[in-house]
Amino acid sequence: MDKLIPDPPYTTTKPYSPRTMFMIVPDMDTESLLAHACESLASANVMASDFATCLTGPQRNTALAISQIVMLAELAVNRALDNVDPR
Repeated sequence: MDKLIPDPPYTTTKPYSPRTMFMIVPDMDTESLLAHACESLASANVMASDFATCLTGPQRNTALAISQIVMLAELAVNRALDNVDPR
């Protein structure tokens, strides 16, 4: 019986290695990663909210929805931070 899907092309190139320009240090602790993620999400929330003020109609609703999704992600990261370091 013939194969319906051909084998992928054979390549002799070396495996993919990511660029280090935006790489996170491999031994970074979880609390620091979560703290930076929380700050990034808070900034994204502010940017989306500010952007929404310049829009009207469906575009404004979309920007506000993005802002709300980012805020929910920020709350989840904050809860994870609380779990890592309960005070």
